[in-house]
Amino acid sequence: MADPIGKKEFEEAVEKLKGAWGWLVAIGIISIIGGFFCFANPFAATLTVDYIAGFMFIFVGIAQIVQAFSTRESGGFLWTLGVGILSLLVGVVLVGNPIAGAVSLTIVVGVLLFFLGGAKIAYAMSMRPAAGWGWVTASGVLSIILGVIIFSNFPWAAASVLGLFLGVELTFNGVALLLTGFALRKS
Repeated sequence: MADPIGKKEFEEAVEKLKGAWGWLVAIGIISIIGGFFCFANPFAATLTVDYIAGFMFIFVGIAQIVQAFSTRESGGFLWTLGVGILSLLVGVVLVGNPIAGAVSLTIVVGVLLFFLGGAKIAYAMSMRPAAGWGWVTASGVLSIILGVIIFSNFPWAAASVLGLFLGVELTFNGVALLLTGFALRKS
């Protein structure tokens, strides 16, 4: 039975990963620094996430509304316009009431951590047996655990735990990327 990926393709993929070790180290360091900022003030980190998400929804909402009017004759105008208006309203609510937005974002981040953890684990399995795959797996497991902790402490988690968990996620992800990058450099 043939392997789903041939030896040559596997070696090429590993070489590409080895070539990216510097990027992995740089992103890891940036992630660790971001994690420390979150630990320094978890409530501010939570509100920062709320504001960033709010402004992104506002930007996407405006872009969607403009796109709806620019392609009005192509069909789906009302759906496109509706999605744009909804995105804009979500952004305005997040920016206008950051505490309520933090509660909503806590739910979203909890769900996101579940999916992010699963994606990391799937990525680690795809890069196995390349050096460092275990660190990526551990990072994925931690993401899933953080999602469970958020939902087990809801709604209290919305005030500051989200900022703390973001710090843990950024720090652990940074360490995983850093160690993976160095392991790939050595191999």
